[in-house]
Amino acid sequence: MSFRPLALIALLFSSHAFAAPTLPLPPKVGIASPDGNLSVEVTTDNDGRPSYAVLRDGKPVISPSRLGFLFLDVPKFERNFVIAGHQARSFDETWEQPWGERRSIRNHYNELRVVLTEKNALKRSIDVVFRVYDDGLGFRYEFPDQASLKEVKIGEELTEFDIAEPATAWWIPAGEWNREEYLYHRTPVQEVGDAQTPITLRTDNGLHISIHEAELIDYAGMNLTRVEDRKFRAMLTPGIGDGKVVRTAPFNTPWRTLQIADNAGDLVTSSLILNLNEPNKLGDVSWVKPMKYVGVWWEMHLDRKTWASGPKHGATDENVMRHIDFAAKHGLGGVLVEGWNVGWDGDWFGNGEDFSFTRPYPDFDIEKLAAYAKSKHVRLIGHHETSGNAAHYESQMGAGFDLYQRLGIDAVKTGYVADAGQAKVTGLDGKVHYAWHEGQDMARHHLKVVAEAAKRHISVNPHEPIKDTGLRRTYPNWITREGARGMEFSAWGVPGNPPEHEANLVFTRLLAGPMDYTPGIFGMKTRAPDGVATTWAKQLALYVVIYSPLQMAADLLENYEANPKPFKFIEDVPVDWEDTRVLNGEIGDFVTIVRKDRNSDDWYLGAISDEEGRELKAPLSFLDPGRKYLAQIYRDGEHADWKRAPQDIVIEQREVTSSDTLTLRLAPGGGQAIRFVAQ
Repeated sequence: MSFRPLALIALLFSSHAFAAPTLPLPPKVGIASPDGNLSVEVTTDNDGRPSYAVLRDGKPVISPSRLGFLFLDVPKFERNFVIAGHQARSFDETWEQPWGERRSIRNHYNELRVVLTEKNALKRSIDVVFRVYDDGLGFRYEFPDQASLKEVKIGEELTEFDIAEPATAWWIPAGEWNREEYLYHRTPVQEVGDAQTPITLRTDNGLHISIHEAELIDYAGMNLTRVEDRKFRAMLTPGIGDGKVVRTAPFNTPWRTLQIADNAGDLVTSSLILNLNEPNKLGDVSWVKPMKYVGVWWEMHLDRKTWASGPKHGATDENVMRHIDFAAKHGLGGVLVEGWNVGWDGDWFGNGEDFSFTRPYPDFDIEKLAAYAKSKHVRLIGHHETSGNAAHYESQMGAGFDLYQRLGIDAVKTGYVADAGQAKVTGLDGKVHYAWHEGQDMARHHLKVVAEAAKRHISVNPHEPIKDTGLRRTYPNWITREGARGMEFSAWGVPGNPPEHEANLVFTRLLAGPMDYTPGIFGMKTRAPDGVATTWAKQLALYVVIYSPLQMAADLLENYEANPKPFKFIEDVPVDWEDTRVLNGEIGDFVTIVRKDRNSDDWYLGAISDEEGRELKAPLSFLDPGRKYLAQIYRDGEHADWKRAPQDIVIEQREVTSSDTLTLRLAPGGGQAIRFVAQ
């Protein structure tokens, strides 16, 4: 790790060329990325309004964009500032993920700290810190300890992102009832309304930009609202009382992030979000176990079983034991059981007050089943549905985790099924308040869940969660999450996920972190009008394309038992990786990703397409030179098509080396999965 001052990088520019003689422009301070290609400039105008701009190879990426805050009870931070000082430093380290898309990550940036001080009588100050990487940047506000602004009640951030060039945007709406579970719009930037992050842009010149945030702790989640032309402003998620954020200084905001790349694939392999988070705070986390799992789950979405008790109850001893036996036979690590605990009868959606996290239904013997799973070298995966009632959950959470710890259940899927704005939290007044899923109080709640689970060596997989901002680096038991429109939409009576959906997720939602998408469906006829809009080969490819250290084999067991040959790929594919590379890809159209197993020399390839059939080239230069590999190929058959013949799959093998290039033929809505076995 290196750590050195950058006196030559933080430059003071004399900007007099276009200034009127009597009103010289204020100075700029700036910093460049380690490779010198990306730079940030910070300045104030003649009214003391601070702004920043981002350039790449000397060309604008982000035009001058404002910085600042509106407060509820004191004057705003928006004008009357001067740059009172600045400091620069460089940082370079390589750190190892305990699990992840790759083992080693380099964290190399140049940092600029800009001190902004008011020139009026208030004399308040705030620091803005920029960390500039070769592939993007993050910046945050740091509120110092000062008598003039101790209790901070933020009404809104005034942070702007003014996109310098015309661009296409891929985005989902913010502030709507279904949280993050929407299909992606593809529009010109000027047609974006209120959008969630990550939002991904491709300029007309081919530059790719993703706007998001990192290290969301005790703060409101950030959305974006377009205010004019291509200019966006931060729009914080509402709070429950005095301000969208209420904090006592000193404190830092989350990082506002920009990932910038020439091609879409380089956005996927960027580690910027993770690098802007603090290192692991939990110490030894060898107890966090990535794994594949099956579950009592898909059958409920198909209306074959119910979460509620009664004649169709899914979480019965017999049904769960059948899943345990299947997992043991096929080398899968866990069995998820939903609907096991009292509270599912009646009106549980958005309510949650009747849930018990320690009392099972009478037909579910949790003691016996946990012991049976252990005897088969399989683990039960716990389930805590809260219906968004964080207040009720926190009153029982410790007891629920204690039960799981005693029974050896070391992973839990949590759920927050409630309309946006209808979560429930306990305020500082001791009363229960309605809240947004990504408001400050829910940010506190999720971190509390992760911390309490970590004390018992339990990993957490939240659904209907707060967004991923890279905190899995700091808390490695925060192992995955949902936070997007998942596979279950293709089981219901509503229109399912279209063929382009997964190729959108790779370059949008998945830039934030892992997703429990629940792939592996062979039974394509569902309650949805179009069923599951992929081919079988694409379902297999999703295990490589959509990263999650917990990967579900989501289909009914009988569909796997009837099709052992394609199921073999699901048995074989790992969930923990040594390295990850993107061979090709365009947002919403197609992508090919290869990953190396962390525990062997084998590589795995996944390629997927949208509704179009495609032919892609896959150079195998990622393989070790001079070594032979057996390529076990699972590809779309000649007649494969997501509408007419999704089950048409060809399974074959051939010998390959690093000098070969494969031609991947993908059907409409199709894909291809390959295991490269080192010889």
